[in-house]
Amino acid sequence: MDVSKARELARRLLEEPLPRRWAHSQGVAARAESLAPILGDDAGLVQCAAWLHDIGYAPQIADTGFHPLDGARYLRDTIHADRRLCDLVAHHSCALIEAEERSLQRELASEFAVEDEALVQALIYCDMTTTPHGEQTTTEERIKEILSRYGPDHVVTRSITRAAPTLTSASHAVAARLAHARAAKR
Repeated sequence: MDVSKARELARRLLEEPLPRRWAHSQGVAARAESLAPILGDDAGLVQCAAWLHDIGYAPQIADTGFHPLDGARYLRDTIHADRRLCDLVAHHSCALIEAEERSLQRELASEFAVEDEALVQALIYCDMTTTPHGEQTTTEERIKEILSRYGPDHVVTRSITRAAPTLTSASHAVAARLAHARAAKR
């Protein structure tokens, strides 16, 4: 799938029913585009995953209530998307931790593989440095926003709390690689 098709699919699924998710996805995709200097041949793949990472929230797709799994299944079963794209969407932003909290880890792990670490980190960076409104933020501020939005006893709060060290480390690693690449161009 090319980036323009991914963008159009995300728009079709999110823009009207979930405008805030659509705004977030646009911001995540813009962040992904900025990572082209460090992603090489996989830049388009990460951009597609950025556009599509939250489609599992779309009412016509939501099945289990766990958006990474629902979105990846839709991409695999309905769109017949590339396996790597499905894997990135399925496992974005430490989804396996939330899958454990939801007792869906067996399904997620058996149906979708974890992609290359550099690509997983890149998608974490894009997602976790973008607000729900599509604006840039820090990973630390994004985590705080998620925790405050869901409240103390929610499954997402438990998952993000467990994932926070990995999310932060991944985001910082990508930012460092990007800064290094930019400095090397000077």
